[in-house]
Amino acid sequence: MTTTHTPPVFDQPLPVPTPLTQPFWDALAEHKIRIQYSPSLGEYIFYPRPLAPRTLADDLQWREISGAGTLYTYTITTRPVSPHFAAAGPMILAVVQWDEGPRFSTEMVNIAHEDLQIGMRVRPVFCDYPEAGITMLRYEAAN
Repeated sequence: MTTTHTPPVFDQPLPVPTPLTQPFWDALAEHKIRIQYSPSLGEYIFYPRPLAPRTLADDLQWREISGAGTLYTYTITTRPVSPHFAAAGPMILAVVQWDEGPRFSTEMVNIAHEDLQIGMRVRPVFCDYPEAGITMLRYEAAN
């Protein structure tokens, strides 16, 4: 007698916005990118936080940025980190440095592994998950 096992299909976990991060997620839903800017530092800030780093000023403002940047680093995952990502296949996990300064952890899409180059120009790709009410930010080669 042969026994078979069909692994369960898991939905990929998606972010859950908090009151602090809601402006970021709201902007992504509009296919825009808004991150915090601190006038006291004269710098853009990412990840969202209640006070400016180093000065602890409460002057953070949400401002739209272009989303353009460069590929700072990446890794290709060949093993899923959890059953939720078993069907995703190899993924290109990356860090993009926005032109405005902060770095963003993301996934590269629409590119072959052999075409990746540290320092290459990248542009945003907005991935909508309407059933969850979330838009994820991915990146692809700019040219």
